[in-house]
Amino acid sequence: MSTQEIKDAVPAMPPQSVPALRTLAMPADANPNGDIFGGWLMSQMDVAGGIHAYALSGGRIATVAVDGMSFHLPVQIGDLISCHCVTQRTGTTSIAVKVETWVKRRADGREEKVTEGLFTYVAIDAKGQPRPLPVGES
Repeated sequence: MSTQEIKDAVPAMPPQSVPALRTLAMPADANPNGDIFGGWLMSQMDVAGGIHAYALSGGRIATVAVDGMSFHLPVQIGDLISCHCVTQRTGTTSIAVKVETWVKRRADGREEKVTEGLFTYVAIDAKGQPRPLPVGES
């Protein structure tokens, strides 16, 4: 699939929700060509999803899986990154969070979806053992 085909398939507007995380892509996060490392971007998405899951679980959580990660477009130094989260599903102890990452391009202000993934978190107690989600969350 070409970059243009990917752009055409991706919605043109970011979600209207408040981002769980916003940050700026910096030179230390990039390769020599100025493209941001996918691992750095994925870690930002995990932090955003963790913030979302923590609020729903009412306490400590741990990442247990990342599924369906897709990188649509590169991120460049200076892009403003916004991670938007939506609860995909909940279980007795787990929360699956869809995280979409959008950028506002430094060069021209365009907003584009650059990646998305499904992150699963488990609510844990003080000993690191799974605990039930609060009533109404599962």
